[in-house]
Amino acid sequence: MRYREMANSPPLLGGSSLLSLSLAAVLLAVLGVRIASAAGGEQPLAKIAIHDAVFALHENASVRAHPLVLGLEGEDTEWVVVDFESPAPAEDDWIAVFSPANFNSSTCPPIDPRQHAPFICSAPIKYKFANESSSDYTKTGNASLEFQLINQRADFSFALFSGGLSNPKLVAVSNIINFANPKAPLYPRLSQGKSWDEMTVTWTSGYNIDEVTPFVEWGVKGETQTRSPAGTLTFQQNSMCGPPARTVGWRDPGFIHTSFLKDLWPNAEYTYRLGQRLANNSYVWSKAYSFKSSPYPGQDSLQRVVIFGDMGKAERDGSNEYNNYQPGSLNTTDQLIKDLDNVDIVFHIGDITYANGYISQWDQFTSMIEPIASTVPYMIASGNHERDAPGTGSFYDTNDSGGECGVLAETMFYVPAENRAKFWNTWRIPILGTNPHERIGDVPFSNLFMQWLKGTNLNDSLEKSLTLMENEVFNRLWHVPLLHSQQ
Repeated sequence: MRYREMANSPPLLGGSSLLSLSLAAVLLAVLGVRIASAAGGEQPLAKIAIHDAVFALHENASVRAHPLVLGLEGEDTEWVVVDFESPAPAEDDWIAVFSPANFNSSTCPPIDPRQHAPFICSAPIKYKFANESSSDYTKTGNASLEFQLINQRADFSFALFSGGLSNPKLVAVSNIINFANPKAPLYPRLSQGKSWDEMTVTWTSGYNIDEVTPFVEWGVKGETQTRSPAGTLTFQQNSMCGPPARTVGWRDPGFIHTSFLKDLWPNAEYTYRLGQRLANNSYVWSKAYSFKSSPYPGQDSLQRVVIFGDMGKAERDGSNEYNNYQPGSLNTTDQLIKDLDNVDIVFHIGDITYANGYISQWDQFTSMIEPIASTVPYMIASGNHERDAPGTGSFYDTNDSGGECGVLAETMFYVPAENRAKFWNTWRIPILGTNPHERIGDVPFSNLFMQWLKGTNLNDSLEKSLTLMENEVFNRLWHVPLLHSQQ
């Protein structure tokens, strides 16, 4: 199923047509094992020849952005107005959003002195064409655009380019704007732990482990809250396996924290919030969230599961020409949010963001799915657009991941795997059923873009899982392989 078909289809959930595992199995056949390139199109940021940009500042050109400070009341998303003027307006002029705000050659890594240093070595996080909101721009040279920004741990600036995307010339640069607390803990992602009574919470912040002690404050709704510590991960530019992730697509990912909430009561509503204790013993808090814990294994209960793949992300402000690239991602996200009371867990089985090496897009994606992932477990698998990179052990020797080689997927999200880098696991969940012996399901969660032929670790893992299912066939109603494959 392609995005446009999903966008125009009736609601997935609600009323008497709740999505249960029986329907999910059908959706798996349609969405899971399919042509992974069905989304089509290239990453829009890849259209920009940013390494070829030249310095062409004009004294009569200007760009002004406001408001100057965002998130004064704790918001993590704000709209910004950008006013600009050019003495030589053209149809292919465009406005780029850069973050961090300083994007000139001083931020470029050292290169061979025999080579010509680029003027700009980092791609913008989004862009719009200058005439998008004003058909008279080429006559007047004046226009305004609105951008929706999310808190991404750094300041922002806006730049006016002429020459289109293929021959960019920097004409003017704006003032700098920022969020009040750019380091704030944001975008929580729930994941089921390795047992039915464990939930994990992963989030992103700008605070290094040397600056804060990260934790989650949580408990049954209305009762005493407790605190669980969080571990912290990050990665560096040299962790990437190739361009653009290692070059123009690189952006500091911040710090990814994960906390384990254990010994949960079955079917209980829990509240939680993300906490960071600073060295001076003051605290930085997120807003409050909630989730419902899993039922006890064997309990007669309906588990409503959503399974899909190849979603990607889009921009609500219309940036990056995503209207022609991945239009269904917002429709799908909005429909899930609307029906969230009828969803118990989400499986996103690969091709998650289609960032393709442009690291900033992962923040955009986690912001987009936050209403879902902060409320129900959001389980992911790695697809070719997360994992494939030449010479890194992926089954297909292509660069579909844009040099990410699985690092982003395995760090930004927690999966209950024995080894994050291998990224596959078998997870047992309580599921619907009327027979007491038919209420546990096996869900092998795998990535066929790793080496999977006989004799490999992934093949051994799948064989072990299938053998276990065969030996316990009378106690297993479901054994649903969730695979991401090109074929």
